[in-house]
Parts: sequence; C-alpha cells; structure tokens
Amino acid sequence: MKHDVAVLGVGMHPWGKWGRSFTEYGVVAARAALADAGVDWREVGSVVGAETVRGGYPGYVAGATFAKALGWQGARVTTVYAACASGAQAINTARTQLLSGLADVVLVVGADAAPKGFFRPAGGERPEDPDWLRFRVLGATNPAYFGLYARRRMALYGDTLDDFAQVKVKNAACGALNEHARYRKPVTAPEVAASPVVADPLRLLDICATSDGAAALVLSTMDFARARSTEPPVRIRAVSTVTPTFPQTTLDLPDIATDSAATVPPGPVGFRASIADAAYEEAGIGPEDLSLAEVYDLSTALELQWYEDLGLCAEGAAAALLRAGDTAPGGRTPVNTSGGLASFGEAVPAQAIAQVCELTRQLRGQAGERQVAAARVGLSANQGLFGHGSAVVAVR
Repeated sequence: MKHDVAVLGVGMHPWGKWGRSFTEYGVVAARAALADAGVDWREVGSVVGAETVRGGYPGYVAGATFAKALGWQGARVTTVYAACASGAQAINTARTQLLSGLADVVLVVGADAAPKGFFRPAGGERPEDPDWLRFRVLGATNPAYFGLYARRRMALYGDTLDDFAQVKVKNAACGALNEHARYRKPVTAPEVAASPVVADPLRLLDICATSDGAAALVLSTMDFARARSTEPPVRIRAVSTVTPTFPQTTLDLPDIATDSAATVPPGPVGFRASIADAAYEEAGIGPEDLSLAEVYDLSTALELQWYEDLGLCAEGAAAALLRAGDTAPGGRTPVNTSGGLASFGEAVPAQAIAQVCELTRQLRGQAGERQVAAARVGLSANQGLFGHGSAVVAVR
C-alpha cells in the first residue's frame, strides 16, 4: 500500500509511580525500541516527541528533550500535543516525514510523570473548549462523566454493574500477563463491586488510575525495512486524527445540548465512531477484518461504548458481545489484550504509542501468553480533549 510505513522497533518503560523524570522513562523506552529494531541511534533521521504539559519546559519541547538525552546527532526534532491523542499525532507526524522523503528512520517517543489525583488544567481559562466548559460549567470532571455514561447505558440498553465489572476482570487477567503493566493481579467481579464508589454507579476498580510510563516506536520507510530484513515487517496502514463534525460540539455528553445542537439535528455518526470510520476507510478494511483492538478504557463502561463505536456490534449490543466472550482472549475480536488502562493507568502522551506497541507484538506473534492466534490486523483507538481523534491501523 502506498501509505504504509514499517514498525521496526517497539519499546516501553514499565508503568507505575516511580517518582522520576519523564525524560528518564522516555530514554529507556527509546533505547529499547532502537535495540528491538536493530537500528543505531545515529541512523535516526528524525525524533518526534509527544509533549507532556506536566514536565515543565523540557516537556513542552519533548522531541528536543529526548534527542538531547540520547545524544545530539543532528536529527530533525518535532514536538506534538493532542492530549490523550498525542501519541497518535506523533505517529502520524513521523509517518508523514517518512512518506515525504524527509527521513528514512523516525523515532517516536511519549512519556509522562503523572501527578496524583486530578490533573491541573493546562493553558489557563479555555471558554471556547467544550471540555473546559464541561469541567467548569457542568462540574463534570472525568469520573463524573464516566458515571453519567454508565447510567446512560444502563437506562438505554440494560447494561448492569456486573457487565462493567466483567470488563475489569477481562482486562486485569490480560494485564497480569504483561510485564509492563502497573497492576499485575487478576481481579474478580466481587472485588470490583466491593471497591469504593467514586462516581455512581462506578467503583474505584471501574476507573483507571494515573501513572508514570513511556513508550517508543522506530518507524521506517518500506525500502529501508526491506534493505534490513527479508522478514515482512508490521506496517502502519492508516492513522485517523479527525475532529468532530458540526453540530456535535459537545464531545463527551451527547445528550446535553449546546446552542448549536439544540437547533440542528445531530449527525448520523458520533465522534468516536467517526474516528474509527476514517481509519477503516484509509486502510481499506472494516471491523470484520480486525484480529484485535486496543481501546481507551478510561472506565469500564466506556470500553463497552467503544465496542459499538468501532462497529464490533450494533448500538446497545456491547454488553451482549462481552457476555458472549467475543472481546476476551480467544474470542472473535479480543479487546485490550495489553490489559488496557485498567492495568496500566494513564500516562497521557505515551498511551496511544503503547497501544501500537501491543498491536505490533501481537502481529509479530511475540505477545506470549496474551497472544491472539493468527493476528493479522489490529486497530488502536482513543480520543483527546478539544476534539482530537486517534486511531491507528496496523497490519502484517
């Protein structure tokens, strides 16, 4: 395919709360990816860093920060920010450089040292940002809107608290097998039910933590990859970074009207579904072609919503899909074989890159006990604040 680029190497720093600099985490992940690729640092023509707003000035210029820490060698540097979609934007920037001939090899790095509790808002007052309005006008912080989504699913589709708990059970079982996960212990549904309520109906174990962590990829042109090995590499075939379509200006609470949405009929496709649709269209595939998917399970109920948005099932049928085992290892389309945010917690600029690390290992057949049999096509998906779409299609 004319837009394919090769994934030569993947690397991660384990997720946790380590109390060290994001730069240190990123360098560990970058060196691991370079070693995995068999590429010398001096061969890298460009470094794309996903920005971390919590890292001070070095975080604002993450590309240069990582390049300096690895040793100045003349590479181009780029820094991108798109909240939770930063990693996908970084991958897309690297892909563009490769396809345009600006570089043969690009290193993509995302790392974060997340504080405890709520993130301090970045960028000051943002009255034109619908997410900022959600925080300040509605008082709907992330756990609050996770709870609203869960209640909405319960009211509309009959989802139950046990359905939500079973998402955590599934993901924790996978995370227990992942050496990079922060939480590596299986969880039972009664344990989820017994954990403290955070935002009714969701319990503590229904909602992801915040973490330190890092992930990196070494991407190359297909010509460079073929010159290095006769083994066909994993390829990135599509990257979706789409924005919402008017009038869907309220990104996360679709039933709460804005001035525009009150007078204009909503579009036929929601924002998260449009993220996936754009990736499918570019890759020339459909949901029926997926071997596995990595989705942004900020909450257990939100993972169920992703099943529908990715087209894995009809609207309202996500819980039935889960109950049938279709999204579990060995099922029709396993979801979050890495363990997801349920097992990692959220290290914002690293997360979308980490998703592609998991897809790559699965497509290579290197996922160990988490391996999906005969994996050929994988999709990652999340979204960032202020309308940043994020989806990547990887193939083998």
